[in-house]
Amino acid sequence: MKLLKPILAVCLFVMAAPALAVEPSEMLRDPALEARARDISEHLRCVVCQNQTIDDSNAPLAHDMRLLVRERLMAGDSDRQVIDYIVARYGDFVLLRPPWQPDTWALWIAPFAIFALALLGLFSQVRRRSEAAPPPLSADERRRLNQLLTNAKQPPPGTGVS
Repeated sequence: MKLLKPILAVCLFVMAAPALAVEPSEMLRDPALEARARDISEHLRCVVCQNQTIDDSNAPLAHDMRLLVRERLMAGDSDRQVIDYIVARYGDFVLLRPPWQPDTWALWIAPFAIFALALLGLFSQVRRRSEAAPPPLSADERRRLNQLLTNAKQPPPGTGVS
């Protein structure tokens, strides 16, 4: 019980860590611009962490990207212009939802292709197992098997066990 409270405190701190990624010094004074910056940041991936938005990441590069988004907004860019600027610098990989275009088709198709291949493998395995089932024994084979089993149960001659 003594250990439960510190563990719970650590878990709560770890869960709250992404909320601490955007530092107060980064925030814009204009609430409308800050809201736009947060909205844009939800669509941008931290290229260091790769599974977090730039707002959720504590990586130095994510910090730089957050500042860059806010600088572009303060310069008067639209949300689309800010995103296009970031993509021009870091590539489509920075987008959490990359566009549907020839160089990103693998990103979109690969999960479905892997799933389809796994299903195909599963079905072929099940089919092979059902085809590999041995045919039923004939009457002659059953008689021979029973004879072998009966002989196996009897002790070898000369052991003195009957």
